[in-house]
Amino acid sequence: MPSDLLIDRLVDGLRPTRRPATLRQGAVLLALAGVELAGFLSLGTLRPDIATAAGLSVFWWKMGGLASLALAATTVALRSFDPLSSPRSELRRWMAVLAGVFVLGWVLDAGSQPGLGLGARLMWQMGIECLTVMTILSTPLVLALLLMMRRGAPTDLGASATAAGAAAATAGAFIFAFHCPSDDPFYIVFWYTLGCGAITMLSRALLPRLARW
Repeated sequence: MPSDLLIDRLVDGLRPTRRPATLRQGAVLLALAGVELAGFLSLGTLRPDIATAAGLSVFWWKMGGLASLALAATTVALRSFDPLSSPRSELRRWMAVLAGVFVLGWVLDAGSQPGLGLGARLMWQMGIECLTVMTILSTPLVLALLLMMRRGAPTDLGASATAAGAAAATAGAFIFAFHCPSDDPFYIVFWYTLGCGAITMLSRALLPRLARW
């Protein structure tokens, strides 16, 4: 069979994929996160000492760090759905932002000197609650990013799935942070990293299988 005819047959059923509308998709995700936050707070989950906490630098480190990580990871994920984009370098930059958040938390923690042992600061029972609720809050965002991923044409499914998982996980953690009564950097780094890491790894394992195009 002539090569030209073979190529024509192979591409005959293909249809062009639209380039992702990154701004529109970002707006959809922002609206979804806003609805989740409003619904979550409507259950009476807002921490009662929010006014006092707002005067603490560690509170703003927690909220600002999570917001920055969520926005950065979402940007990486949405850009990765374009077949012309390679997300790995952007993921490395996101990891640099994460490292910066950790270092700032360490600096704040060193200056606080809470006087408690590490075991007491972990508060295991409350930490398990953090993991559970963060996972629940992240799930709708993972599903939304999966749909966007399927409609796009990512060429690096693993990296796209990782970015999507990190975006959903940190956004879910940000929503939960309005309820979380702890601003202890050690507690935040341990439990939030554990929860976000688990969600990201699950997304990395499952999304490439569900989003093949």
